[in-house]
Amino acid sequence: MSERERPVRSLLFVPGNRESWMRKALGLDADALVFDLESATPSGRADEARSLVRGVLDTPRPERPLLFVRVRDARSAELEGDLEAVVCEGLSGVLLPQVIGPEDVRRLDQALGRREREAGLEPGRTLVMPLVETAQAARQAYEIALASPRIAYMGGGVSRNGDIARSLGYRWTPEGLETLFLRSKVLLDVRAAGVFNPISGLWGAVEDLEGLRAFAEQSRDLGYQGLMAIHPSHLDVIHQVFTPSGEEIDEWRRVIAELEAAEGEGRGAIRLDGRLIDHAHAETARRQLEWARKLGLI
Repeated sequence: MSERERPVRSLLFVPGNRESWMRKALGLDADALVFDLESATPSGRADEARSLVRGVLDTPRPERPLLFVRVRDARSAELEGDLEAVVCEGLSGVLLPQVIGPEDVRRLDQALGRREREAGLEPGRTLVMPLVETAQAARQAYEIALASPRIAYMGGGVSRNGDIARSLGYRWTPEGLETLFLRSKVLLDVRAAGVFNPISGLWGAVEDLEGLRAFAEQSRDLGYQGLMAIHPSHLDVIHQVFTPSGEEIDEWRRVIAELEAAEGEGRGAIRLDGRLIDHAHAETARRQLEWARKLGLI
């Protein structure tokens, strides 16, 4: 399975200037880690953080977790230095913050191509996850998602008093009604663009696991397949929410089996547990089972 086909239920952020935290995070049960060179790195310590991140990226590790780095935005003078430091065999991809439009992604795509050639890496191997943190990005999410074949993960993330809140002007509530349209709109855009794994987030209250669960369940029910996280204590809840249960897997198999039997008898639709189901339901069940296979559940 290539890195762009690996399911990501959890994407845990780790400050890029904390080497011990990054190395400890390698042993956590996260599907992906993000070593942060942007928001979580103190001003004036960029070179030190780059060196620390590169050291961790060069450490031999198992295939999981995927390792991403949040670099500076596409208009920053620091971006090239970030890429020079981190593009290597151990890097899965980069998160691009403060995206304004598709041109930002194309600029990063070209820069990554140059760095890959210089490092002797396979062209296009480094993935890109654009972060929707501006009103312009939310408005153009579909075009952004189509801007590079490197994009395998993307979604509508929200925060309390963060970049996207400042850009849109919403007032955060635990229920999330104020960001429901944003998350739904971006999800529609990334699905229409064919993005492999839509990811939302994040829940900023470290100790409020009940609130995290409610937010994760709402995101899952909208159609997202994973969530960004800021603390290791959130990983277990996120995985519980975004991992299909054994009962769900059995139900999907049952739907497929019952419809295949019905089709063998010349029937295109049947009643199952009081519900009318047909070919469309079987296709949905097959898609869900394929996701479960990618997660290693079957």
